[in-house]
Amino acid sequence: MELSTIEGGIQPPFQQTGADCFIEEKDEELQLQWAAIEKLPTFKRLRTSMFGIDHDPGSSGMEFKGKRTTDVTKLRTVDRHLFIQKLIKHIENDNLRLLQKLRDRIDRVNVKLPTVEVRYKNLSVEVKCEVVQGKPLPTLWNSLMSQLSVFKKVIRCNSQEANISILKDVSGIIKPSRLTLLLGPPGSGKTTLLLALAGKLDQSLNVAGEISYNGYKLDEFVPQKSSAYISQYDLHIPEMTVRETIDFSARCQGVGSRADIMMEVSRKEKAAGIVPDPDVDTYMKAIAVEGQKRNLQTDYVLKILGLDICSDIMVGDALERGISGGQKKRLTTGEMIVGPTKALFMDEISTGLDSSTTFQVVTCLQQLVHITDTTALVSLLQPAPETFDLFDEVILMAEGKIVYHGPRSHVLQFFEDCGFKCPERKGAADFLQEVISKKDQAQYWYHAGLPYNYVSVDQFSQMFKASDLGQRLNDDLSEPYDKSKSHRNALSFSIYSLRKWELFKACMSRELLLLKRNSFVYVFKTVQLVITAFIAMTIFLRTQTTVDLNSANYFLGALYYTLVRLMTNGVAELSLTITRLPVVYKQRSFYLYPAWAYSIPASILKIPFSLVDSILWTALTYYVIGYSPEVGSFFCCLPYI
Repeated sequence: MELSTIEGGIQPPFQQTGADCFIEEKDEELQLQWAAIEKLPTFKRLRTSMFGIDHDPGSSGMEFKGKRTTDVTKLRTVDRHLFIQKLIKHIENDNLRLLQKLRDRIDRVNVKLPTVEVRYKNLSVEVKCEVVQGKPLPTLWNSLMSQLSVFKKVIRCNSQEANISILKDVSGIIKPSRLTLLLGPPGSGKTTLLLALAGKLDQSLNVAGEISYNGYKLDEFVPQKSSAYISQYDLHIPEMTVRETIDFSARCQGVGSRADIMMEVSRKEKAAGIVPDPDVDTYMKAIAVEGQKRNLQTDYVLKILGLDICSDIMVGDALERGISGGQKKRLTTGEMIVGPTKALFMDEISTGLDSSTTFQVVTCLQQLVHITDTTALVSLLQPAPETFDLFDEVILMAEGKIVYHGPRSHVLQFFEDCGFKCPERKGAADFLQEVISKKDQAQYWYHAGLPYNYVSVDQFSQMFKASDLGQRLNDDLSEPYDKSKSHRNALSFSIYSLRKWELFKACMSRELLLLKRNSFVYVFKTVQLVITAFIAMTIFLRTQTTVDLNSANYFLGALYYTLVRLMTNGVAELSLTITRLPVVYKQRSFYLYPAWAYSIPASILKIPFSLVDSILWTALTYYVIGYSPEVGSFFCCLPYI
């Protein structure tokens, strides 16, 4: 046998070391554990995985924390945190590697992911606005004239309304697995387009044209659940932490198609005898379980958005210090992408973020879109060149019209064909914003031998429609989408993701949490009530009781003051309720939960405090004021108060 010389002697080249034998033993142990998991019933098998920390090859010793069979629904907070830290250390690279492993596992057993293709054709949006003569201030005179405008319409006087066109006959296709950038100056109609595609336009607007998801019109399914609209306004409950905010959103949105995909993948792997990567299996099973208060998907979103460093900090508001403005913007994004929706419409997600953080967020979105076949339309006002290069498609809007809709790599060539060239050291996004501006357009004219003439937005739009890209887009829109190709889980046909009882429990747990966070308000109210009761006892102090008109007036006055005091004791909570209403309206518009799921738990939790206030007041003041001394009368007085 051939020998090889090494330092300290000679040994056979194929001789196994102790570490090799140790690793082989561990591999055999993992095989046995996986075989045991495969024998479990389907319900338990989809919740059981091999969880643990692998051996570190760079360590000096033989330390090995073996994987153990674990129920993924019972992972502790520390376990979830360490597991995500293990999967994603460097966000850009490790997130791409994780998503690629997930896609490789799904493709290996030929499981099809649900995709959404959004089409809009000849879309126009108009709004009726009231014309105000003079300064549009809310004065008494202007309010009076506004009321009289109704009578002017009856007698056919000049109309005081004007129609304003926000979107003017726009058409396009947002394809899956393509990251699309929406560019345009303020007031160009970007937000209206995003709201229209997400099915969230105000009912007062006049909408014409057609919008469809996989060939289904908006009235044939629930677009608010099939897509996620991320607003440019950051509305969150200030008393909740970052993790609690995303956890609540993840719980209300459910898992969508993740459970069905995991079940199909597991079934096909079992039939083919395939052993998956333990970490990938743990992650996929953990995010596919519905109704969890603490979800592993939350830790993943916190990590990729850079919010893990402030996950346990209150969101805060103007009165209570919390996270920064940029972190609130990322929280708004994370609150929606934590869900299972396959179509994302993001409005100005870079406001308040530096260029580096914006690049990191868009990079994660690009990886998510490309690997999981997600549909994404992102509106940015002024992206940096490196961020602009991450996008696959560009939609350029101005004055409510689409100037360009096509691949990013062809946008500069299109404007060169129109006579305008982007300088070498000029950012492409800045060039696109300025070339459609009348004030800045002339500097990019590059035909020295031809005189410059201003090219309007209408002319650019007509040039695009006449170009090859515009003709190709028109041809694609003319061919109807084959509904048979739509995955059964791609669209949502139910308004809410969870059952009524699950939604009630989610809202109840949130109200209990907020009750604990604002416990000082309720303690202060109780102390205030006790002090007021002592004051009332001194005012209505009664040592002798006679049956006459003066005594009757005396008791009625005491009872009236008691009722007024107890009824107005909840005024301190009005500010808390008012500050939460915008958040409730936002979450209700996203169909996270119905109005009753918020109002009923909030009302039920106030009943014990009302009873305590009533008992304390009656116990302190009843006999001092001089009501009927019988014990039965005392207990009869409680329910009335």
